[in-house]
Amino acid sequence: MVHIIEFADNQIRYPFLLLLISANPPSKRSVFFIGKPERCLLNYLNMNRLTSYIAAFCFLIVMPVKGQYTVTSPDGKLALKVNPAGNIGFTVFMEGKETCSVSRLGLELASGEALPAPGTKPAIFRSSGLTEYQAVVPVKYRQASYPFNCLELKYRNGPAIEFRVYNDGVAYRFITSRKGMLKVKNEEMRLNFPEGSEVHFPRENSMYSHYERPYLHRPVDSIAPGDFCSLPVLFTAPGKVRALFTEADLIDYPNAFLKKNTDNGFRAVFPEVVLKALPRGGTSDRSEDIAEQAGYIAETPGGWSFPWRVFAVSQHDASIAGSDLVYRLSRPSELKDTEWIRPGKVAWDWYNANNITGVDFRSGINTETYRYYIDFAAAYGIEYVILDEGWSKTTTNVLETIPEIDLPELIEYAASKQVGIILWLLWHPLNGNEEKILSSYREWGVKGVKVDFMQRADQGMVNSYEKIAAVAAANHLLVDFHGAYKPAGLNRAYPNVLSFEGVMGNENNKWSTYANPEHNVTLPFIRMVAGPMDYTPGAMRNAQKDDFCINFDNPSSLGTRAHQVAMYVIYESPLQMLCDAPSLYLREPEIPAFISRIPVVWDETRVLQGEVGDYILIARRNGDTWYLAAMTDWSPRNLETGLSFLGEGVYQATIFKDGPNADKNAADYLIRNQNVRRNDKIHFNLAPGGGWTAIVSPAN
Repeated sequence: MVHIIEFADNQIRYPFLLLLISANPPSKRSVFFIGKPERCLLNYLNMNRLTSYIAAFCFLIVMPVKGQYTVTSPDGKLALKVNPAGNIGFTVFMEGKETCSVSRLGLELASGEALPAPGTKPAIFRSSGLTEYQAVVPVKYRQASYPFNCLELKYRNGPAIEFRVYNDGVAYRFITSRKGMLKVKNEEMRLNFPEGSEVHFPRENSMYSHYERPYLHRPVDSIAPGDFCSLPVLFTAPGKVRALFTEADLIDYPNAFLKKNTDNGFRAVFPEVVLKALPRGGTSDRSEDIAEQAGYIAETPGGWSFPWRVFAVSQHDASIAGSDLVYRLSRPSELKDTEWIRPGKVAWDWYNANNITGVDFRSGINTETYRYYIDFAAAYGIEYVILDEGWSKTTTNVLETIPEIDLPELIEYAASKQVGIILWLLWHPLNGNEEKILSSYREWGVKGVKVDFMQRADQGMVNSYEKIAAVAAANHLLVDFHGAYKPAGLNRAYPNVLSFEGVMGNENNKWSTYANPEHNVTLPFIRMVAGPMDYTPGAMRNAQKDDFCINFDNPSSLGTRAHQVAMYVIYESPLQMLCDAPSLYLREPEIPAFISRIPVVWDETRVLQGEVGDYILIARRNGDTWYLAAMTDWSPRNLETGLSFLGEGVYQATIFKDGPNADKNAADYLIRNQNVRRNDKIHFNLAPGGGWTAIVSPAN
């Protein structure tokens, strides 16, 4: 085998290529030693007991640089050709076909200095490695291991640029090693695509955004110059090679956006550091006007690892939906104590406007209504009840309740039934008062917070997310970020952060038709790749396209009942809402009973089939039980899936599917049981906007 290791001698890295002949090769991890290279080599050989190895080595450091350097994925299908000098950039190839290219990489400082300096030639370092993790809160996989190949460009007096190539994607980041602080005016990146490429474009009107956009499927050359979008964004090169672009390990740095150039490409743009923000209209409790900006995008330590720029690349849509690149590339947990973190489902009030029926009291934001929610949650093993907007004295005074709410009584009553209370609050009153407010909530017995209406994506807001996460963790509080930008790794660093909105979800049914089946089967291939999403499934009023009407207090969903139920398997969120009124669920108790059997964390995920915007079929495992689900757009479908992932023996499949009349009445469904084995195939039909779910567990 060929194994690449790196030696360090007085802070200088010397990579060597070792040709090792053995039946038991060493680990693929990069190994670092301090000292003279020849001594390090002997230490390496001794460490691995390589007395029978025949070893030859040579320097892989090249200076000056000439030409391009190619890094391939471990399976050889994905290639990265890097141009390390001049206009620094790279081109991505999938099985020899150009997918995209990036040019003009660099950092511009507020002082006017460019990093790297023009004309600077780097030293080149190659290595291989293995990314491994065991998730505290497993969103896709409880544990995973991924080999990669790495190329590092190290510029004198400038940043290093690290490239990693995995089998399922590529990523790069800047690493600086200076003293003091750096004011970054701009991070340069030009992204280009071959002629005939397409994009699913979440167009934004402003960088002041809550990241709730439809994905406009367009030819790249039809996007108007100056139009820009938030991340993640999905591109399709000729030959149907997908490239999803986003970022990971976002720390102390603004979110990136993509802006269309006058040619067929895009450039990265970033919100500037906010110096002053004022309430919108002078009175808003949640929206701001940016009054003053700094003229630069970030101030960072001189020794800093910048966020990863991530490309998930595949010829198969299913592989994109199954990608965990963002989680994989983000920093491990900052928390030592995580035993208290309890993912779960939530009975939610705001979507249904507290419209419960069949009770002898006036429903609304009051103690009696929330006792009803708690009773419902306890009856079906739902872990939490949320008190959304309206519980506090005002939206800015979040340490007092309205007279109609006896919060201590509700918290005590919920605890007696093993249900936790989560409180909604605006970001604005929390900002700067994190310690006081969150420690008070812990003293009250609250289990988590839903923080809403951040809407900004600048460096200061990124830092605010982390502060909230850290203070919440210190007080053993879960966090759901609503009115938020997309996930970018914070949920790995702070596993008490269970979910993010940043998605056009079910609540849009209250005022629009955007959350329709086509949109719903687009999300797993784009937004969900970035991380958990608080879509808030579970609508019990369901409509086909011609039957839908907008009603704010009694909303309906587009698509079938089975479409909504399938979301509990397909959509990833360790804090998963049941959006509709308990009284609606209780009319058909088999539905909350079925939903309650579906977990919110997963040991294993397999995306079996799917096409962006058309349909998806997923299998997930928790323990020894498999959960399968499918959703379709407005097209009816006949699907088939094998069950080879099952163990030996007989399994019982409990199936929730579209009823025979779901094309006319979207609420029509059936629940059926059947025995299956691993060699069996299951055939099923999806109605327009339909869904299908199976819980497959070992038969007793």
